[in-house]
This record gives sequence, C-alpha cells and structure tokens, in this order.
Amino acid sequence: MIPRIYIPGDSGALALGAEKVAKAIAGELAERGIEAKIVRNGSRGAYFLEPMVEVATANGRVAYGPVKPSDVKSLFDGGFLTGGHHKRWLGTPDKIPFLAKQTRLTFARCGVTDPLSLESYKKHGGLNGLTNALALTPADIVAQVTESGLRGRGGAGFPTGIKWKTVLDTAGDRKYIVCNADEGDSGTFADRMIMEGDPFVLIEGMTIAGIATGATKGFVYVRSEYPHAVAVMNKAVEVARKAGVLGASVLGSPYAFDMEIRVGAGAYVCGEETALLDSLEGKRGMVRAKPPLPAHKGLFGKPTVINNVISLASVPIIMDKGAAYYKDFGMGRSRGTIPIQIAGNVKYAGLFEAAFGMTLGEIVDEIGGGTATG
Repeated sequence: MIPRIYIPGDSGALALGAEKVAKAIAGELAERGIEAKIVRNGSRGAYFLEPMVEVATANGRVAYGPVKPSDVKSLFDGGFLTGGHHKRWLGTPDKIPFLAKQTRLTFARCGVTDPLSLESYKKHGGLNGLTNALALTPADIVAQVTESGLRGRGGAGFPTGIKWKTVLDTAGDRKYIVCNADEGDSGTFADRMIMEGDPFVLIEGMTIAGIATGATKGFVYVRSEYPHAVAVMNKAVEVARKAGVLGASVLGSPYAFDMEIRVGAGAYVCGEETALLDSLEGKRGMVRAKPPLPAHKGLFGKPTVINNVISLASVPIIMDKGAAYYKDFGMGRSRGTIPIQIAGNVKYAGLFEAAFGMTLGEIVDEIGGGTATG
C-alpha cells in the first residue's frame, strides 16, 4: 500500500507555512526514494496546530503538528510514515481535545477528504441528501427543511424553509439560488474553510435548494480576497458538471440545475443581500429598498433564494439524516449546529462546530484555553 500523506492546502494552513512543509516532505520522499501520495486536504479547523500533517497508517490516521520544514527530516527518521513518535506527534486526529469536543455536521468532511475528489466525497456520505431529495416533491423538501428548524447562518437567523417556500410559491419563468459567500467580517473564516475544504457540500446544498424551489441556476458570490476558495469552487463545479451532478439532468433526473462562481470587487456593503444582487447584475452594489423582497423580485427581477454558505452546506445533512436528526441538536428556536470562530488573544484559535447552547465562557475558557497572554 502506498502511504498517503495529508497536508492542508487551505488559506489558513498556507498562511502558517503549509506550502513550505509540503515542499520539504516531497523533497524528503524523493531523497529517500520513497513512493507516497501527497493529498492536499482542507483544514480541520484547529489552526493553532497548523500546518497539521496526517498520515494514513494501518491503524488509521495519525496527526503531527504544528510541523515546520525543519521538523521534516526528524519526522522521517522517527518512522513518521507508520505513525512513529515524534515531538510533533498528536495521535488520532479525532481524539485531539479541540476536535473531540465538537459536533461536526457541516464540517464533517473538512480536513478528512480530498476536496476535489467526488469519489472521496461520496465515500463519506456525500450526495446522499441530493439522492433523497430527488425522490421527493419540491414541497416535501421545503417542508423537511422547515421542520429541521434551520435558520440563516449569515447573522439574521431567518428561517430557511420560509424563504424557500416563498420562492417556491412565487411564479417566475426563471428562478435563482444565490449563495452569499461575501464573508467580510474580521476574524470570520467558516465560509472560506468549507469552500476550500469541502466544496461539493455547498454545490449539493445549492442543487437541493434549486430542486426545492424550481430554480435552475445558481451563483456563488465570493469576495476577491478569497483566491484559493474561488479556484477550488471553480474546479469543483467543473468536476460536478462532468459527473452529471450539475447540468440539464441532475443525477439523471428530470431536474436541471447549473451554477457559476462570481467574484466581488471587495466592497463591504455587498455582504448585504440586496447590494450583493446589484453587484451580481453588474451594477454598483447599493442596498435596495424592501419590499419587494428578493424572494419575490431578486436577481434580474426574478424570484431568488439568498442563503449564506453555512446555511446551504447544512441542507445535505438534513436531507440525508432527516429533519428530526438535525432538530435534535441545539436549543429553543436555534436548532442544529453553529460554526464558532475563535480568533485573537486566545490560546487555541480556530473553527469549532457545536450545537447551539454553549456559553461564551465555555467557548473562551474551555475550548479556547483562555487568553494567549495569560
């Protein structure tokens, strides 16, 4: 069996030197004449451990981190390819406390799979939600999303099912699904991590939204500051199209859905949904007066669903495991899980997915390990 080495290629890991580590590992393999496959996966979100390198061994995956290029030689000397001990040894990734405490639904595949391999995506439960959705009527899909209690993850918390139902019930010769990936607030990187680490989950979520509402075209509006996310999403759309997940017949069904990636020019206001629509139409991004709501008159004056990346990426799990399964997480009117972005003066910075209901104290002191400066 050829050893598989996983080195994250997402922006967060790259900013921390993952590219240099990948080069050092490739060089060491060549020098020692060892044949191995390097997979550039996404990050698992434990950025304080990045670059975190993982090796697939006979006993499962073993992680090492944060790895510096200067560690590479000693890693190989210590039997790194078979999970040997080293000062950077972290053991089984799932048992690292920061990851073990999480409830990973939306980010289940981030850092685990090869982001651009549809095979790898399917092997880890991908496309189950879409397959289930294709067996239902659009109204039944909308009912399931409504029942799950999923609300907008962009900040406003509007019930996703109600938004979809409005678009489904509004007549239009064309309808659109728009994904708001204009993640402009400082210290936020959940959308970026999903687009770079598991792009197919967003494609699957948007396709389900299209089938549920009668929309045949989708747009992902990404900020220009995310060149890696743009590149990965564009490649993933091509892969999905070739495999028949997107196109005139979604997975051989009577439904058509296709999508494209659009890049914003870096205006903060375009994170607001109506300004984003103006920008997508090629105009200067300015907030529109409501009514009419985008669900009635949105992109090019047509009925439009606008959801955030995480909202759409949550849909496949609802359609795969059912509304009751998703609703079981969380509390009150907030169901499911939420990505918590921990940044700044904190010991363990990163992205932590948990069911709603955690206190700020738990997040900062227990998960974040308190302040970095003490």
